[in-house]
Amino acid sequence: MSFSKSIKKILNAKLLGLSAAIMAASLNVQAMDHKAFEKAMDTLPKSGASDKLQALQDLRYRWIMESYPETATYRGYPGFEENWTDQSVKGIERRKGQTRKLLAASRHLNEDKLSSAEKLDYQLLYQDLLLEVRGYQFPEHLLPVNHMSGIQRSVPGVLNAMPKRTTADYENILARLDKLPGLIEQTKILMEKGAEQKLTPPQITLRDLPGQIRALIPADPKQSPLLKAFYEMPASISAAHQNRLRTRAQNIYQKTLVPNWKRFAEYVERDYIPNATTDTAFTKNEDGIRWYAYKVRETTTTDLSPEEIHRIGLEEVRRIRDEMDAIIAKTGFAGDFKVFTEFLRNDPQFYYDNKEDLLKNYRDIAKRIDGELPALFGTLPRLPYGVKPIPSYSEKSQTTAYYQPGSYEAGRAGVFFANTYNLKSRPTWEMEALTVHEAMPGHHLQIALAQEQKDIHPLRRNKFYTGFVEGWGLYSESLGYDLGLYKDPYNEFGALTYDMWRAVRLVVDTGMHQLGWSRDEAIQYFMNNSAKPEHDVVVEIDRYLVWPGQALAYKVGQLKIKEIRARAEEALGNNFDIRQFHDALLGAGALPLNVLESRMNDWIASQGGEISRAQPMSDAGGQAALN
Repeated sequence: MSFSKSIKKILNAKLLGLSAAIMAASLNVQAMDHKAFEKAMDTLPKSGASDKLQALQDLRYRWIMESYPETATYRGYPGFEENWTDQSVKGIERRKGQTRKLLAASRHLNEDKLSSAEKLDYQLLYQDLLLEVRGYQFPEHLLPVNHMSGIQRSVPGVLNAMPKRTTADYENILARLDKLPGLIEQTKILMEKGAEQKLTPPQITLRDLPGQIRALIPADPKQSPLLKAFYEMPASISAAHQNRLRTRAQNIYQKTLVPNWKRFAEYVERDYIPNATTDTAFTKNEDGIRWYAYKVRETTTTDLSPEEIHRIGLEEVRRIRDEMDAIIAKTGFAGDFKVFTEFLRNDPQFYYDNKEDLLKNYRDIAKRIDGELPALFGTLPRLPYGVKPIPSYSEKSQTTAYYQPGSYEAGRAGVFFANTYNLKSRPTWEMEALTVHEAMPGHHLQIALAQEQKDIHPLRRNKFYTGFVEGWGLYSESLGYDLGLYKDPYNEFGALTYDMWRAVRLVVDTGMHQLGWSRDEAIQYFMNNSAKPEHDVVVEIDRYLVWPGQALAYKVGQLKIKEIRARAEEALGNNFDIRQFHDALLGAGALPLNVLESRMNDWIASQGGEISRAQPMSDAGGQAALN
């Protein structure tokens, strides 16, 4: 490694706010193997609670970045751009063992010697490690691919996120392309082991998977998302170097990538799908009841049981339905809920004929929102964001939209990806609520602000607790009224449709996995209580089948944030300041909901408010106690 590259890596590490130990480690381009990890463990401070906590956080962060190079790419952590995560059985077991050792080391720390800020760091470190280790009792690694996630989705995303400024950057991309056959083979082995144990995603959800894989290897290399970077090289790279890099990429593509991806698609089509389970309930898997309960706890960061969440969902559906009926009456529409939703699904006035017009409207909405944000937030992120279409290789089975975080260190803006597939399933009345959730003040504002918190460890800056992150996104949709949105009754109905969407999730996810509902019953319940087009509903239901429990976090998180806000408004009265409240809520980055509630109670008290004991969600059994 040249001296200039070494200095660059040190400077990049400083930008990340890492300790000296991590800066030195970032010069080592080899992922943390057994010996390196054991050496790092042996050098942990034996005394001094603060020093040991700092060392544990540094080691945990370094371990994540080096064990999962794709995460390092997204974070802008230098030195591992050539590698993929080792998905061999041996590699997976090594990481599990190392995590157990980190958990054991974190137990021997005198919490009484820590400051209040350090106690929060320690609580989160220990809680995260403990939850991860508890999950090892379930063979999650044997479900590496489904239609929503897997190497056919993650590989092009990582390649697209890699730096593309210098010849060295493109050499890193080539190195990753060279190593892709190994990753494909490791993934196939895990799938085979899962199939042997009758552990697969539901067969019905895998119908688009072969097509997703084949979409990566079109006949024309220029059309492949794997080689996209080599046809968009910057002018700073000479023409001769561009030709050399592009030719090498094309050779790798034709000689190794195309045949390996083809064989993988054939395996999925001929062996994996025909032998996949026809059961749709996750609880039908071995030890599935406990496994699903673990997933529910992991994603919601609460102690709510699936049955309690189901009851909350039913009550939320009833509440939102009443509000929807009120809007239908306000429009003067002559017809009941079913007729009105059919009108919204089918009337041409609510649909674009051109993909670019759809994207332009999303960008216009985003621009309008940006100008209203200072009224609700004292601190706004510096990192910009953009609006792009979901890539064509995944759009058919992808949800309506998603957000991809950016990174200052990697030189990458955040992106709100909108689905432009089948324009007749993309109504205009959903666009305002969707933009608020995915961009501002939803995911981009919250995640970018967390990344920019220089007074907290990078381990926490980049942490993603689904209950908090998605709860905030859904809560943000309710801020649309304050941002001047939802003035049109159809857009307001669209916002309620999105709230209903997340309420329905509580019912159908738990219904299918815990209470014996069929896939068709779940689809029908969704259609009966929402105006979302049938294509979107089917995509959503199949998402819940392959990501059991994940979708529960949205509404659970939203209700907890609303509950905290209502408590603050009541306790502070005229002294309640919405800008200060939001800054306090987001100021420590993403947090588990139980930790968030405790922290915000302390904030309310610091503002002069009196806090009464909050009734826990699990005692609620209905909406009244949750708002």
